[in-house]
Amino acid sequence: MGESDATPLAARLEPLLLAPEDAAALDVRGRIDAAVLVAIYEHEAELHSVFTRRRDDLRRHAGEISFPGGRQDAGEEDLRETALREAEEEIGLPREAVRLVGALTPTPTVVTNYAIYPFVGVIDPGHRWLPSAGEVAEVLDLSLPALLAGFSRQRLIRRGVPFRTDVYECDGHFIWGATARILTDLFDRLEPVLSPAP
Repeated sequence: MGESDATPLAARLEPLLLAPEDAAALDVRGRIDAAVLVAIYEHEAELHSVFTRRRDDLRRHAGEISFPGGRQDAGEEDLRETALREAEEEIGLPREAVRLVGALTPTPTVVTNYAIYPFVGVIDPGHRWLPSAGEVAEVLDLSLPALLAGFSRQRLIRRGVPFRTDVYECDGHFIWGATARILTDLFDRLEPVLSPAP
């Protein structure tokens, strides 16, 4: 990705994030390694990120909002490649359009036993998304400050088990679970660039 709007944003984000190789070396509970791409861009001086809403007829995580991503393929040694490949397959984001700037703390999924490694990439605004018909119901471009403003801790019940968890609500969208945990880590790290200047 050449000189663009993404270059100064990348320079602001990189010092706040984990180095991708350090994150990939962290061990997390989960039998199946997976990676997601937290694609961030700046629009009208506000940071946005790209999410997918999964189809309602999927066997796992149906209808949930998540970052583009999935399990590591056989022969894929670097989880960064997994994140970039999955984003290209799920939303049509070319890997050459992404400038990887860092990573977040990996997190497990409780029910499906995945170890999810989130990688942060900067992209230019204005992409035309091509959602995968088999997996993605829609692609969502959500404002990070609006998501942060929609944070709460709620008591949810899933499969008959009550638990308290971080949730984010924005524009009628409800984010919880591993994606919410990834967002909490992202917001903790990006506080210097998300807080309005005095």
